[in-house]
Amino acid sequence: MVVIGADVHKRTHTFVAVDDVGRELGRKTVPATTPGHTAAVQWGRENFSGEVIWGIEDCRNLSARLERDLLSAGQKVVRVAPKLMALQRAGGRARGKSDPIDALAVARAVLREPDLPVAAHDAVSRELKLLVDRREDLVVQRTSIVNRFLGRVHELDPDHSPKKRSMDRAKTHKALADWLSTLDGLLAELAADELADIVRLTATINALTQRIGIAVQAVSPTLLALPGCGELTAAKLVGESAGITRFTSEAAFARHNGTAPIPAWSGNSAGRMRLNRTGNRQLNAALHRIAVTQIGMTRSAGQAYYRKRLAGGDSSSEALRCLKRRLSRTVFNRLHADEKSRHHTSEPLAA
Repeated sequence: MVVIGADVHKRTHTFVAVDDVGRELGRKTVPATTPGHTAAVQWGRENFSGEVIWGIEDCRNLSARLERDLLSAGQKVVRVAPKLMALQRAGGRARGKSDPIDALAVARAVLREPDLPVAAHDAVSRELKLLVDRREDLVVQRTSIVNRFLGRVHELDPDHSPKKRSMDRAKTHKALADWLSTLDGLLAELAADELADIVRLTATINALTQRIGIAVQAVSPTLLALPGCGELTAAKLVGESAGITRFTSEAAFARHNGTAPIPAWSGNSAGRMRLNRTGNRQLNAALHRIAVTQIGMTRSAGQAYYRKRLAGGDSSSEALRCLKRRLSRTVFNRLHADEKSRHHTSEPLAA
């Protein structure tokens, strides 16, 4: 078996090949373009026989095109978390930092961790991730503009400050626009411009929210049936999972999303665990929202489990951690059920 580690950048990608014991076999640097990726695949085919695995540091914006080109060429690709690569480089013999050193660290991390998630084409999760990321970017922009706008309104007349959390309502927008139209001066002019930006962003955000809702209802009805999981949260889970079938088990998924506990015991403290602060924090945040929502729901399974953990002597943070780990298993199973349902539906149509 030969493992080819990739260190990806905006303009170039550097590849280092190692054998099954980590000895370097060769290296190559190509442009970060489709022709460059094709040249790298050709280099791998000409120089290495047998099974070839490509390990890529999981930097989606930089590695997405490389992943797609490698998969289109029939290559097996696994994703390496940046933390694994950093730990491997820190323990290596070669000191310093360079593209070949980083690529070598990626390749050796693949050898050390045999259960890394396998990359795969998944148009459904990618489209949802793009839509959710775009919506979140616009929400951040609107929040920044709203904060500046409220400062101007307070300076003009504090009595006209809108109610809290009402700046996404058309009624509030119209009332503020009518009031600002009666004022003169640069401050009122700037406030009116910012209000127009808020109205425009709100309309775009609402349209994206509706589009995301329609998309996630079509691909993940089982996940949406989970209490506490709304459409935006479900879309976040599908998008950040990037294809649930790439995980070998629900434990691997828990490790990826940061809900798998870390052992922190010695001697008399046997069995003690602590919070895992690594993994995909977007997935972790989505699971956290579901957990908090279920805790507040009357007679929900999540609330019953949370109270059971508290009665057993766990602290509130420990009980919440355990609930998130339990929800990770549930989400994994529901994502798998939705995946099977999609394939079952598409096969007769394709036939």
